[in-house]
Amino acid sequence: MNDRLSLSPDAARQLATTTKTTPQMRGITPRYVLRALPWVDVESGVYRVNRRRTFILGDDRISCYNEGGSHRVVPEDLRELPFLREAGDGLLAELAGAFTEVPFEAGQVIADEGAACDKLWVIVVGRAEKRMTGRYGEDALLEVVGDGQFFCLDSWARCQPLPFRVKALTPGLALTVERATLDALADRDENLRAALDAHIAGDGPVPGSEAPVDLAAGHVGEIDLPGTYVEYEDTPREYHMSLAQTVLRVHTRVSDLYNAPMDQTRVQADLTIQALRERQESLILNHPEFGLFNNVAPGQRVQPRTGAPTPDDLDELLSRVWKQPGYFLAHPKAIAAFGRECTRRGVPPVVDTRFGSPLLTWRGVPLLPSDKVRFTGSGGAGLTEILLMRVGEAEQGVIGLRPAGVPDEVEPGLSMRNMGTDRKAITSYLLTAYFNAAVLVEDAVAVLQNVEVSKFHDYS
Repeated sequence: MNDRLSLSPDAARQLATTTKTTPQMRGITPRYVLRALPWVDVESGVYRVNRRRTFILGDDRISCYNEGGSHRVVPEDLRELPFLREAGDGLLAELAGAFTEVPFEAGQVIADEGAACDKLWVIVVGRAEKRMTGRYGEDALLEVVGDGQFFCLDSWARCQPLPFRVKALTPGLALTVERATLDALADRDENLRAALDAHIAGDGPVPGSEAPVDLAAGHVGEIDLPGTYVEYEDTPREYHMSLAQTVLRVHTRVSDLYNAPMDQTRVQADLTIQALRERQESLILNHPEFGLFNNVAPGQRVQPRTGAPTPDDLDELLSRVWKQPGYFLAHPKAIAAFGRECTRRGVPPVVDTRFGSPLLTWRGVPLLPSDKVRFTGSGGAGLTEILLMRVGEAEQGVIGLRPAGVPDEVEPGLSMRNMGTDRKAITSYLLTAYFNAAVLVEDAVAVLQNVEVSKFHDYS
């Protein structure tokens, strides 16, 4: 028996319409990188960065690998040492085979200040700090070194006392090679001996420096002024358009019959474009050739003092990109870790509204979160990096590149081209996003590497 006095909601719903949302997509992020970069329209498809001539500089790292439980130096990476840049493969392999393992513990003094430097040290894994006695006897921190970095090349090559001491911050492992091994190889190879002698004499150019411009300043009277000209790079770097592409397929039955109240083709295209833009941001950060994290000069790489990102570490980044710094870029976990370190020190970061969102800032520079920043490890523990960049073409910073115009363009640099309907009544659309990013001058970016995000504090 039905005791209901009115129509049930379930029955009434059969006669009612629904209010619908457009399809939601969890993978959409704010994409702050794409919004923060100034975009330059490239007319020809290629963007050439002309610079003053700079003397060749490597990545300041010597890579190692594990073979049968033992660590070995990659021979080709020994060309990071200036006097080995032109050495033959056989000589490099022989020198690499002479490295021996030296484990160390946290707090251990690896090398002492003033001691004879008869070994070149390459850190395989771990972190150590270089300290020296200052002018007035104070203890001065010079640098924190980490995986792949080496010391002290000049003292080892010149057989001079070490100007600083190296103390381990974490347990780790290093590889060392004796100076006598280098001498033995140089005695057999005239080219190596000549390159080593030139390095010791200081005759070669300083790696990473620009060719000098001769000029006079501060003089009085009628002196003979020097003549000069500015050297350009012989082979300037050129950036070609990279792309993200896919083919969107929509059946004509869907687009003909189910096209109201929302255009199915338009909705499908919008979601696909979102995925293309997400991939675009990821490539701009991590592409092995033009990705921002892979285009940081050796002198612009910083290691954290304690592992967690501290205000001191971000200040060190600001000292590297001190000319009009624009944005920090970090994984959300790294920003949270930085916030904890600030809270512990009683210096909470100022929050500012940028791009319509509240963002943490440090020294007035916003910290942009991005899940595209590399994060190694599982769960909450892991290592990541924090990038600081200057942006803008006029500022000689970082810029985004895109074509000035492409056929069937639906967004800047993105086209949607109808490829026709096949015999299965499926219409295909080619979606292509063209883009690239350029670092105009080396000091436009700096990176804090090996950032630990799993450090918490007890405030009770």
